[in-house]
Amino acid sequence: MHAIEKLLAKKAGLDSVKTGQIINCEIDLAGINDLYLQTVRSFFEMGATKVSHPDRIAMFLDHYAPASTITQVDNQRQFREFCEEQHIKKLMDIDQGVCHQVVADKGWSRPGRIIVITDSHTTTHGAFGAFGTGVGATDLAIILATGQLWFRVPEIIKINFEGTLPEGVYAKDIILHAIGQLKADFAVYKAVEFAGPVIDALSVSERMALCNMTTEMGVKTSYIQPDAVTKEFLASKGLVEGQDYEVYTTDADFKYADEITFNVSDLTPQVAAPSSVDNVFDLKKYEGQTINQAYLGSCTGGRVEDLKVAAEIVKGKHIPRLVRFVIVPASKGVFLEAMAKGYVQALVEAGATFVTPGCAACLGTHEGMISSGEYCITTTNRNFPGRMGSTDAHIFLASPATVAASAINGKITDPTPYL
Repeated sequence: MHAIEKLLAKKAGLDSVKTGQIINCEIDLAGINDLYLQTVRSFFEMGATKVSHPDRIAMFLDHYAPASTITQVDNQRQFREFCEEQHIKKLMDIDQGVCHQVVADKGWSRPGRIIVITDSHTTTHGAFGAFGTGVGATDLAIILATGQLWFRVPEIIKINFEGTLPEGVYAKDIILHAIGQLKADFAVYKAVEFAGPVIDALSVSERMALCNMTTEMGVKTSYIQPDAVTKEFLASKGLVEGQDYEVYTTDADFKYADEITFNVSDLTPQVAAPSSVDNVFDLKKYEGQTINQAYLGSCTGGRVEDLKVAAEIVKGKHIPRLVRFVIVPASKGVFLEAMAKGYVQALVEAGATFVTPGCAACLGTHEGMISSGEYCITTTNRNFPGRMGSTDAHIFLASPATVAASAINGKITDPTPYL
């Protein structure tokens, strides 16, 4: 079996599982964000009255942080009341940040766990060797009531990244390149494992960015085999293998549904052009395109490493007049660390505007939206029409380094000379 299958078998109380099998699994962590009040409604509509395992439930008020409409703030009030009534202690209020980063910050994302959140980018947690997946309100309500959820054991595809990352090329660039080659429907309800020397050399932050974007291939879940990098990060959270988490390994005779290899040694910075994530090109095709806004943040590109590279690029410079540089730290923990290291000051002095840690304009409702005809380059994960505001706006996806270099120049810019 593959490590993912061993994990699923364990959570289902079975000795083994196989592709296509329907199983019921115990869920280690289930999260609800503030877009999904329907989860609570469905819980009661099903006849449930008591959450089965409140210690396994987290509530994230991250998409509307802080609320900008009466409806949003009323939804958040109902979530807070539900947490009080149901003794859910993991209420991550509007000061905490994006669910996926908070889960990592708190040490809740670990090898061998099943993590289910009402957010499609829960695939992020494959970076830790967890089975992370997003679901809708009804499925999450089932977990509230029973502590379990059904899955179909997915086919597993292996994607190898070989070679050496050139300067100016990051995890965001290599995953955009892969999506551009494989397309958005490549891995619908399949699992994708990343491997190879390039992956081995990536930090936890970059691995999270990589796994986060697998949603844009249609995956059910993603996976990176836990290694010394993973264990060092978990140790920083006080977690010990065998005591706090279990690492599964893939059997040598396991047969992948498909195996693909990319050599990235000659890769250059990439952008996903409007208006599809798989509409990917070398940055040079759009170099010089005037922008109105640069946006650094989200669960894809708002971590400490991202703010660090941006701060190093902009330090001592200033964004041009009529250009906006919006920065959204992924979490409170990220914000505090970035402040302590001086990144926030460098970015603010360069003309950047910081907003509350959370999802902000990534979902197109507040804090950094773009107007009709405007151009934005962003570290977020989607560039569909209307994703960040007007359906007539133009969104380019890129790495944090590319976004920062573009902010300083007021046009899409290769970051390599700035590094």
